[in-house]
Amino acid sequence: MLLGVNIDHIATLRNARGGLEPNLIQAALICEKAGADGITVHLREDRRHTKDNDVFELKNILKTRLNLEMALTDEMQKIALDVLPECVCLVPEKREEVTTEGGLEVASRLEFVRDFVQPLVNAGIVVSLFIDPDSAQVEAASKTGAQFIELHTGRYSNAYGTAQEEIEMNNLKQAAALASKLGLKVNAGHGLTYENVHRMHEIPELVELNIGHNIIAHAVFDGLEKAVKDMKSLIV
Repeated sequence: MLLGVNIDHIATLRNARGGLEPNLIQAALICEKAGADGITVHLREDRRHTKDNDVFELKNILKTRLNLEMALTDEMQKIALDVLPECVCLVPEKREEVTTEGGLEVASRLEFVRDFVQPLVNAGIVVSLFIDPDSAQVEAASKTGAQFIELHTGRYSNAYGTAQEEIEMNNLKQAAALASKLGLKVNAGHGLTYENVHRMHEIPELVELNIGHNIIAHAVFDGLEKAVKDMKSLIV
């Protein structure tokens, strides 16, 4: 499996003092050096961590891939078409949430999502839909023109070590298998840690894991390069 490293929380720390440190671009380069296969940032509508200029700078300096997480808004679509990241991951977004709380609702607004996806695909951007491991959402995603889904692993992560763990793991397995059958490629992410990520090997369809917070948390104590290398070693 590939590893995409989300560096949003480097920007969170930078913004806490309103300065330039820690430097987001430097962080991305360290992640690449440590073996990250891609760099993920979420440009939120409220710009709480990653900023517009960060996205443009990252696109210019990365040797791997820039994966831009974004809401389905006209503003974000325009930015994506200006930046032309290699990948975008379309996510739901609420101003009051601390982090993304669930997957994108595709099934009930298929036409809207399909119309939003098309210009991105036409521009050569690989599009992924961040969805819950639910068959109705997977089936709808396959009709949008997106090439990937990213399965929301939050429920599995929260259930890890409890009686609910196997249920959530089976949901992920079934959703990944269905997606592959329907012609979609499959990524996964949210809440994955050094402790629970090993079970992702049980899902043969997975192409890439996108992991951020836990890597950055470990980096506080171990350094960013080691934190990325340690996670990479667990998923290859």
